Amino acid sequence: MILHAYTTGAHGAQRDPAMTIFHLFLVAVIQGLTEFLPISSSGHLVLLPELTGQPDQGLAIDVAVHVGSLFAVIVYFWSDVKIAAAGCLRLVKGRVDTQGAFLSLCLGIATVPVITAGLIIRLAGFDEALRSITVIGWATLGFGLLLYWADRTGSEERQTAGWTIRDATLMGLAQAFALIPGTSRSGVTITAARRLGYKREDAARLSMLMSIPTIFASGVMLSIGIVGDADWQMARDGIIAAAFAFCAALLALSLMMRLLKSVSFTPYVIYRVALGLVLLAIAYS
Repeated sequence: MILHAYTTGAHGAQRDPAMTIFHLFLVAVIQGLTEFLPISSSGHLVLLPELTGQPDQGLAIDVAVHVGSLFAVIVYFWSDVKIAAAGCLRLVKGRVDTQGAFLSLCLGIATVPVITAGLIIRLAGFDEALRSITVIGWATLGFGLLLYWADRTGSEERQTAGWTIRDATLMGLAQAFALIPGTSRSGVTITAARRLGYKREDAARLSMLMSIPTIFASGVMLSIGIVGDADWQMARDGIIAAAFAFCAALLALSLMMRLLKSVSFTPYVIYRVALGLVLLAIAYS
């Protein structure tokens, strides 16, 4: 969902005025739980109206859950974030002489492809075509199987400290594929990291760190669509949604990082295959 800023048209600009706390809870928790797990948040959000009959949540809530998710990943990886933030200041001065500066440089390089591709897709008018439930179903299924292949065939020799500019570029290019709804941003970047030989925990850590500038850029772009439309009710709903998303995302991150110490990505793949088949059944029925 963090990439919907690039692939969401104007139809999402308005929120249903009758949106309930329960609906806010559903959207925020689904977003928070699935954003960082490699199981595709967009696939779940497409299923939500199918199962509940609820309308689109609108751009204001999208921004709110982005903020909640962003704070969750910053809190969970605070030690890495502090290092990157300090390095960013040195990078601005043209110095890449510390671990933090190099990490900041790599994160910037990894973010460029998805922003560039997203703007191209938006300007070319392909965003609505990509939101098809058929596309989401096939992407959920196909990229899930790709994750299984990468996880099974990739070595486990490398760690986060060994991240290189080449790896950041390749993972950034992979991240651009997440503009196809159903791909899963975390899933496709973890897939790339596993093929590059990173251990499961390190692959997930790099993927999560890459999410920070991407979520921020996506949130800024989404915010453009609601400037001038904010009111007290929208602000209240946004705060509630952000809080729910923060808690759900923090729980998902903690659960996944703990499980990866002893479990592969296969359970997520099985879930993705099942979800993809359900979405395709709906699409072709």
